[in-house]
Order: sequence, then C-alpha cells, then structure tokens
Amino acid sequence: MQGTAGNGMAYGKRPIRVTIWNEFIQERTEPPVARNYPHGIHMAIAHGIGAYGFLLRTATLDQPEHGLTEQALNETDVLIWWGHLAHDQVSDAVVNRIQARVLNGMGLIVLHSGHRSKIFQKLMGTTCDLKWRSDAEREVLWVVNPAHPITEGIGQYIDLAPEEMYGEFFDIPAPDELVFISWFQGGEVFRSGCSFFRGRGKIFYFRPGDQAYPTYYNAQVLHVIANAVRWAATAHGVQPTYGNVPPHVPFR
Repeated sequence: MQGTAGNGMAYGKRPIRVTIWNEFIQERTEPPVARNYPHGIHMAIAHGIGAYGFLLRTATLDQPEHGLTEQALNETDVLIWWGHLAHDQVSDAVVNRIQARVLNGMGLIVLHSGHRSKIFQKLMGTTCDLKWRSDAEREVLWVVNPAHPITEGIGQYIDLAPEEMYGEFFDIPAPDELVFISWFQGGEVFRSGCSFFRGRGKIFYFRPGDQAYPTYYNAQVLHVIANAVRWAATAHGVQPTYGNVPPHVPFR
C-alpha cells in the first residue's frame, strides 16, 4: 500500500517510507477482534494514515523473516510496531537487525502492548512492565508537552472510551521527552507518550490501541501516529566516529 507525496515528505525530496508491523494473530483467531479489525490492525493504521502522504508497506509475523528482511529495513525510514501475544516468537536475528537500523537512524514507533516486545526491551534495557486492567474504561490522554511536534493539531487532550487501563509503575528509563500522560477512570495515571533517542534513531512509545477496542479508527490517535512518523523520520544528530583517530587539531 502506498501513499502519495505531500506533508509526508522526508528531507523535502521523497515520501517518508513507513513499514507497519503487526502480529496479525488475534484478528484471525478471536471474533471480537476480527469485528474491530477485519483486515488486521496494520491495515487499519495504514488506511488511517494513508492521507498523510507516506509511502506505506505492511509486514506480519508469519511472513519470511517477519517481513523485515535487511532490504525491507534498509528501505524503511520509520517502523511502526504492534504486538501482543507472540513477542517470544519474533526472531532474535530480526530484533538485532532492527536495533542496528534504529541506532543508525531509522525511527521506531511502538504501540500499546508492544511495550513488551523484544525490540523495545532491548532498546530500553529494562523489563518495560506495568499494571493493566481490561475494564473498558475511559482514558483521558493529556498533552503535557504542547511544544512537541508530535502534539501538533491535537489540542489539550484526547478523550478515549472505552480503552484498556495501563498504570504506573512503568518500568522504562526516564523518557528523553514526556509528551502525553493518561488518566483512567479507576484513578490510575500512565506515561502514555514517551520519546527516546538511541544512537541516531528516534523512538516514540504511544499507549492507546488495545485490540478489543476500535481505537485505530480514532482520528486524533491516527493524527498522533502520523505526527510521530514525521518526527521520527529524520535521523538524530550526526554519524559518530569510533576507534583510533588522529588529532583533529594538529599540535603546534
């Protein structure tokens, strides 16, 4: 699936190349999830951000190398990741390949239960564990960094109902930038929009999107994901130099 040029341009030269990865298990095995996402969460996201001008492709767990071959990743500016049931089925070789691409400048957007994915844990260096409750509660997703480009066009908050509850403590390193905090009707709060820099890569964790609810049809949620793609598409900083080097300034 491909987008058209427009506000999804990277570096002012070509569309941002986005790969949307999804396990694609529960949509095929659980009727309530299939009713929400008959073609898969990955296709709902692709359809929802298609108007933003990105060049889109999708990949799923059951494809060879999970659809994330070296060539596919080399042709990806931003990888969007959704996983839940099969984190342990993702190949370590593929995880290492993704990590290398992130450190070299590829953006990574991790959605909802992707917090327990191998790639997110590897990049964070922690368990990434949290509290949760599937009670179809109201979530108010508050913007706490209104100057951040990921919040462009959102307003003060996003009101979601129903959604699954995630609660603190969230076992992640302190985010480089905290963008959203959620409040749930049970009283919990959660760091729901967190950005990180690893090597030259930009990472954004965005909490909403339990498979039981039609969250990925919400226009504001999709707008945040599109903003995050644009933010993550450009590598952070310059390529570092390692190893033994001569003096940069000759001694006199």
